[in-house]
Amino acid sequence: MTLHAPPADAAPLRLLILGDSLSAGYGLAQADGFQAQLAAALKARGHDVSLLDGSVSGDTTAGGRARLDWALDGGADAAIVELGGNDGLRGIDPRATEANLAAILDTLRARRVKVLLSGMLAPPNLGDDYGRAFHAVFDRLGQRPGILYDPFFLQDVAGDPALNQADRIHPNPEGVRRLVARLLPLVERLLAEVPPS
Repeated sequence: MTLHAPPADAAPLRLLILGDSLSAGYGLAQADGFQAQLAAALKARGHDVSLLDGSVSGDTTAGGRARLDWALDGGADAAIVELGGNDGLRGIDPRATEANLAAILDTLRARRVKVLLSGMLAPPNLGDDYGRAFHAVFDRLGQRPGILYDPFFLQDVAGDPALNQADRIHPNPEGVRRLVARLLPLVERLLAEVPPS
């Protein structure tokens, strides 16, 4: 889904958002969701970018892996990978999460798509051992050559009632604004790595 129309005489960069409900804007009006707010922030900074909506609420890393080829059908220059929260909520074996994310990154690399990987933390009720093993998946994959890495998508927003919806999981419009403001420099760095066409 293209969130804003590029000028007729330009070829906008195509940025895929491969994620779950956090980037799909669960519980929010479209204009308040992550993708719409990111698109607006990029436009305000003078970037000509077409956002490709590859986010599905409730999706796991396995789901993202299964639909990646479809999401890339129209091509992409760069991608933000925001998956794993539902793996953690379901207590999925971190080894399976890592295999799925590694396959996603391998596919994107093969397609010469620049990647920003945003990590996730497991719910504390699953215990310290699981939490460490889960987050270590993202830390390892984030060290891959050519990957931009953001350790925690919900940094400075998770756990703050003023920045989250009533479910205490999904950011409210102000929480999303904070996420976008924090991630914008990394997203700009990601776009700068796309070679001229």
